[in-house]
Amino acid sequence: MRFGMQFFPDVLESQKSPASYYEDAMRLISYCDVYGYSHVRTVEHYFHYWGGYSPSPLMFLTAACQHTKTANMVTGAVVPTFNHPLKLASEIAMLDGLSNGRLEVGFARAFLPQEFRHFNVEIGESVDRFEEGIQQVQKLLEEENVTCDGRFHSFSDVTTYPRPTQSPRPPFYVAAVGTPASFERAGKMGYGIMAIPGVGSDPMALMKIYRDAWAESGHPGKPKLMMAVMMYCHEDRDEAVRIAKPRVEGHFASIADAMSEYTLGSPSDAYKNYDKMRDKIAAQTLESQIESMAAFVGTPDDIEEQLRAFEDATAGCDEVSMQVMYDNMSYTDAERSVKLFGEEVIPRFQEAK
Repeated sequence: MRFGMQFFPDVLESQKSPASYYEDAMRLISYCDVYGYSHVRTVEHYFHYWGGYSPSPLMFLTAACQHTKTANMVTGAVVPTFNHPLKLASEIAMLDGLSNGRLEVGFARAFLPQEFRHFNVEIGESVDRFEEGIQQVQKLLEEENVTCDGRFHSFSDVTTYPRPTQSPRPPFYVAAVGTPASFERAGKMGYGIMAIPGVGSDPMALMKIYRDAWAESGHPGKPKLMMAVMMYCHEDRDEAVRIAKPRVEGHFASIADAMSEYTLGSPSDAYKNYDKMRDKIAAQTLESQIESMAAFVGTPDDIEEQLRAFEDATAGCDEVSMQVMYDNMSYTDAERSVKLFGEEVIPRFQEAK
């Protein structure tokens, strides 16, 4: 089990400017090579302070890869629905080269109604747009002189440049939250899965759906699991809780606010029960997140114990993608946690391996 840094900006501009956020993030990323953090990951969101500082994960990761020579760069995730496949494939390959083959690409179908509305995209088309988009990007990265006649995008005899550094392309993930069909789809497609415990349905049941679909589809090797969580490490347990609690809960309040249109019900059958999921998100506390194994907070000993239980419950998680600076957390607090986790927790799992 390896540990990476996830950056999911959820801070108001009055609390921290974009320039300050990016500077703080890059300073934290520089600790990857010091302590062995395995990856840097960020999101694609628009039009709301929850995620809005990262409308382009590829651009963020282009900066990030200059601050670490060992950590992988992970999009968590890019959204084919809002991006033309020719441009997306070209930019993926460019970052693969800039990072010297350290890119892993997660794809998501998006779920915020306002994003679809502002991009003038029908939300009910999200699944079809996602599936067509990821297939076209894969084909463009793996082949030359590509022709695709799609429902949403078509092109003929085209080769995108640059070509990928990794052969035949960077590894793919699919991001999924709480819909069983999403987990089954990822398994059938043979991609890694990016999941979030404690938000959707029973995450362990969803993992079984994913692994079963992978096995039944006959893909070689084994499925790869990346779980997105929150982490705060401190020498003093009470101080860890004092710092983390309002920020974890603030993060979930931000999600609930971004999902406010779901209070009117789900806008499409493609997002069935997302209104109920929004209510669940709004009720989250630090304690419920720790109980759900979605937040790891406390001393190094506390967090090791929590992570051992998490590893057992997931039947083996390959990558733990940890938010390390969330809500309005100060750089000083985030840095202290990143350093302590790197010094005290990561080595315990490296030794076990």
